[in-house]
Amino acid sequence: MKKTEMEAILFCVHCNDETPHIITYINSKIISVKCEECNKVSEVKVDILKEFFKEMYERLLTKPSRITQEYKEDLNKFLKHLPIRLASKPYRLLRDLNQSRKIIKNFKH
Repeated sequence: MKKTEMEAILFCVHCNDETPHIITYINSKIISVKCEECNKVSEVKVDILKEFFKEMYERLLTKPSRITQEYKEDLNKFLKHLPIRLASKPYRLLRDLNQSRKIIKNFKH
């Protein structure tokens, strides 16, 4: 799960002018838009756990095709890096889960 922020110039109904706003995304969904002038926040309801499970499901579902594509592109490179990737996978998975857990925890508060 990935949280990103983007800055954009939008029309603020409270300021009645075009002002800079910060748009916050979780994965590809907007969760909030904050005006930097008046600090008014507009939030969008998102089922964060549904997003998390959807992301995990998609990653698991597409893994076989991604692996197939990698070894078809360059078999030597695939075989050379496979032992390192297999050894580091638990750490990468743990890192992703911890990042997602922090985002879910912050989102609920």
